[in-house]
Amino acid sequence: MMEDRSGIGKGNRVLLDKLHQLVKGPFTPADAATLLSVDPGRARRLLNLLSRHGWLSRVRRGLYVLVPLGASEPKAWREDPWAVAATAFAPCYVSGWSACEHWGLTDQIFSDVVVVSAASLRHRSVLLQGTMFRLKYAPLVKHFGTRPAWRGMTRVEVADPTKAVVDILDDPSLGGGVKHVAEVVDTYFAGEHRSDKTLLDYVERLGNRTVYKRLGHILEAIGIQAEGVVEVCGKNLSAGLSLLDPTGPKGGRIQKKWRLRVNVELSRRSPS
Repeated sequence: MMEDRSGIGKGNRVLLDKLHQLVKGPFTPADAATLLSVDPGRARRLLNLLSRHGWLSRVRRGLYVLVPLGASEPKAWREDPWAVAATAFAPCYVSGWSACEHWGLTDQIFSDVVVVSAASLRHRSVLLQGTMFRLKYAPLVKHFGTRPAWRGMTRVEVADPTKAVVDILDDPSLGGGVKHVAEVVDTYFAGEHRSDKTLLDYVERLGNRTVYKRLGHILEAIGIQAEGVVEVCGKNLSAGLSLLDPTGPKGGRIQKKWRLRVNVELSRRSPS
């Protein structure tokens, strides 16, 4: 049964119609004030009214999305999570396992969405409209290697295949742990997205030399043929001992060549 969404008055209906014409995704009261040419106070009151009557869905405090006019259950309607992320955590891009799924680098399905943001983050995980967002802070200088993806009318930046690999080598927790990271690396090197030069350029640009350690070890441990990449990794190791998987056990054997504590063992892939 269609929910009753009346009770907003003729003048407010005109403003609602204008929002539907102009808005292209999640928006703030400030956005509404600009688009509707009304003062900020009027815009806030209008959005609050429209939200109470089911014409808008409140993503979080100060962020709204329009509910389609034909929605049969307005209160249950949800915006595309990537579109929500693009506004809620801007400036940001989608990365980690979410980008790996997008580019076909993994067959695993993850319900959470990984977002790398340059905004000030109070929490590492945020639940919005029923979706859990896994957040990582990174300054804008590290927001490179992205491509646009369109979710409806909303442009969302997503890590390209190579940047997705580099990001999960930098922080294996964003890739579901180092075992899954190794599977993604294997798929990357065997597939159409492989670019050894771009990969090494991105690692250098990121500036975390521990990535060289993890990449070199993974390539050798699972038997990927990439001698040139392994050689470059071996010449750029950071000093000291690093954990292969920072979220794994604290113990493990020491791999002197890569200056790694191998706290998670990887299986060598079967010959193709």
